[in-house]
Amino acid sequence: MTTVDLQQDLPAKMAWHKKLLQYNIVRFMMAALFIGGSLALLHVFTGKFVVGPELKILRNFLNLVVGVSAYITYVRLIEKRAVTELTLLPAWKEWLAGLALGVSLFVVVLGLLSVAGVFHVDGFNSPATMLPFLLIFIGVAIMEEIVFRGIVFRLLEDSLGSTVALVLSGLIFGFAHISNPGATWFSSLAIALEAGFTFGAIYMLTRRLALCIGFHFAWNFTQGAVFSVAVSGMDAKGWMQSRMTGPDWLTGGNFGAEASLLTVALATLIGVLFLRAAIRKGEFKQGFWKKPAKAAQLAV
Repeated sequence: MTTVDLQQDLPAKMAWHKKLLQYNIVRFMMAALFIGGSLALLHVFTGKFVVGPELKILRNFLNLVVGVSAYITYVRLIEKRAVTELTLLPAWKEWLAGLALGVSLFVVVLGLLSVAGVFHVDGFNSPATMLPFLLIFIGVAIMEEIVFRGIVFRLLEDSLGSTVALVLSGLIFGFAHISNPGATWFSSLAIALEAGFTFGAIYMLTRRLALCIGFHFAWNFTQGAVFSVAVSGMDAKGWMQSRMTGPDWLTGGNFGAEASLLTVALATLIGVLFLRAAIRKGEFKQGFWKKPAKAAQLAV
């Protein structure tokens, strides 16, 4: 009597659409469809029923809720797994660590720029000026980390390995900011290194988005809401009345301190430390060409 290896025979009996969804390029397109389509429909809705500057906070909140819900729906329906990368309470230490890292980075950067005589504080506004930035920067941090680390980096790494994923996702993230006010090719490369690479390395170590999101949010909030420094070229009028004087390579020019060589050096160093920790933990992944044949077929 012969026996059948059901596990080995499963791919051959799998429906064509299920086979198709095993490929990461197809999953990437499905994720883009779920999230992009949902946000596009929401944009149509808010454009008709949630209009006016007084409802901006509500629009931002709806964008966040719909975007996160679309990602969770995509993962559960298409990848058919728990959304472990968005774990909340079990990752509380990572949330706190991310917040501490983001705050510390820009306190150190702007402190050093102050010592160098290029960052100046002329006065203070009401602390209440920081409040409108909360939801904006929370939404930016969550959605950008979901898209660029949760989707782009994760799927690239699964197919092409950690090295290629760090490089490609970093460049994609950096040059996604090329149309921002004051952006240059250097500012895009700066974002690719200090943020794209660093957040990718953080995700490699934790396999969750908590630390990335906390770091990203605190980075933007400290820089813009507290110190009133342009965030990726976007002017921010927060608590401090500040200004920069000096060469663009040090101040970041119109793009803000993220394009400062000082920020690039410090933030990239943080990324290198996280990458070393991830490699030591065994979280470095090989490309599909170095995987077993059956796994490689499903990874591309």
